[in-house]
Amino acid sequence: MVINNIEKFLDWVLTKQLSLSYIASKHKLRIHDKEEIIGDLWLSFNLSFDPIANKVTKAEKNWIVLLVRAGTAAVGYFEEGINMEHKVFRAYMVRKKQGKSQIKYLKTKGKSRAGSRVRLGASEKFFEDINNKISQYLNNYPIDYIAYSCSKTLWPFLFSAEGSFKKDDPRLYKVPQHVQEPGYEKLLKINDFLQCSNLVIEEKYPDYFSSYIDIESPEQEDNDDW
Repeated sequence: MVINNIEKFLDWVLTKQLSLSYIASKHKLRIHDKEEIIGDLWLSFNLSFDPIANKVTKAEKNWIVLLVRAGTAAVGYFEEGINMEHKVFRAYMVRKKQGKSQIKYLKTKGKSRAGSRVRLGASEKFFEDINNKISQYLNNYPIDYIAYSCSKTLWPFLFSAEGSFKKDDPRLYKVPQHVQEPGYEKLLKINDFLQCSNLVIEEKYPDYFSSYIDIESPEQEDNDDW
């Protein structure tokens, strides 16, 4: 559920005597009722949170969005939510009969034949090109977040010793959405998502926030994209 008025929502949280904990790596607020976790509020990238005052303020932020699947990737640089540059990458790295990437195949079948070596070579260039593009953004622009969607299998191949893009970068932010087909339009949709504050309610407390929802205006009620 999208929370449009963050100040109003935080005031409601305080009146309910709930507690908040800020998780910086995920830029989200975890909401507690005593010892129970009742929900998470994923904050917009355009907001900063003050854990002492329990308040949010608008902030000018820049970020990269990276979406990766086997053979297809999209990466874009956004200044305060506006896409300034983007690139889509494609590579021949999927075995047609098995329908799996060459990397996954080699992990289960061992050494490759000629066709497999071609796919593996394309895979290496695919990841090298992505790292080079992100490194270019990191070297040329002030970046606050690197939002990404990538499977665990492919993730290690994105990094190189020479590039500026490193797997321990504290700006990394895993997008809490599944991305099936990376592309320019999907980059824009994820960017829109990152500029919203999304409340995710714990399954065992589906009605916990109903009193807050009741005081929201009708146009703010049904924006759930989870």
